[in-house]
Amino acid sequence: MRAKTVLPAVAMTAVSMVLTLAVVVMWLGTAVPWPVALVVGLGIDGGWLATLAYERRLAAQGDHNRAVTAVGWSFGFLAAGVLVAHALTAEHSAGAWLAVAWLPLAAKALWLVHAMWERTALTPVALDAIRGIQQEARDEAAVARARLRAEAATEETRLTAVTEAGARVARIQAKTAQTLSSAWSTLETARAGEETGRALTSVTAHVTPGVTPRWELPVWGPSEPLAARSLESAPALTDEALDVIVDEIRTSETPTLSYREMAVRFRAAGHSASEVRLRAAWKRVA
Repeated sequence: MRAKTVLPAVAMTAVSMVLTLAVVVMWLGTAVPWPVALVVGLGIDGGWLATLAYERRLAAQGDHNRAVTAVGWSFGFLAAGVLVAHALTAEHSAGAWLAVAWLPLAAKALWLVHAMWERTALTPVALDAIRGIQQEARDEAAVARARLRAEAATEETRLTAVTEAGARVARIQAKTAQTLSSAWSTLETARAGEETGRALTSVTAHVTPGVTPRWELPVWGPSEPLAARSLESAPALTDEALDVIVDEIRTSETPTLSYREMAVRFRAAGHSASEVRLRAAWKRVA
């Protein structure tokens, strides 16, 4: 991985140094002896290379010197300036020389990129640890998303079931209320009818002569259930005791009470006996 950044920088440095040296020799060789021009070219390239080597040494030690960096960039701008000046004064191929005048600065920039890569480079162990952490985070996020989607689907199903059940209960209640309303209206109409009292009187006249039955409408609304009585809460009455109680209730008023009235008062008093035994006791005392 290190070669991906250092090899381009080395290649660009070599090309720019050779190009700078050649331009200086060709450009200054016409005005001064060529050894002098060669020394000038080597001085520019040598200064550029020396500052670069010192920067690389400081970078290897984890250090940095702004003065050395400034000197290195100064040599780079000097080499680029020589190339630009030669391109502007050249009689032939001025555009081509001007196009390659940026090579010293480009080489310097490549070494800067390589230095930044070195400062941020990690060992394979650290990279594997980072990849493992990232993969674990992705796995946890995927599991969390799947859990949220499952919970959302479950909640949606539950709400749908509750809504449908509520709607069904509401429909049943509405239908029941409608049925009760219709039945209550029918009872009210029958109770208010002129022939109702006569019909009831003709039916009950043989049982309770001279008594007109009172027919009350059933209560339509909430009602309290009667307290449940346990059949074993009190001992069963003997026939003699049952006869005494039945006779006392039957003769408590004048005229004597009918069987139905006696049975109602018998049970209202808290006594317990089956319908068969109670009717048998009535027959014995009556």
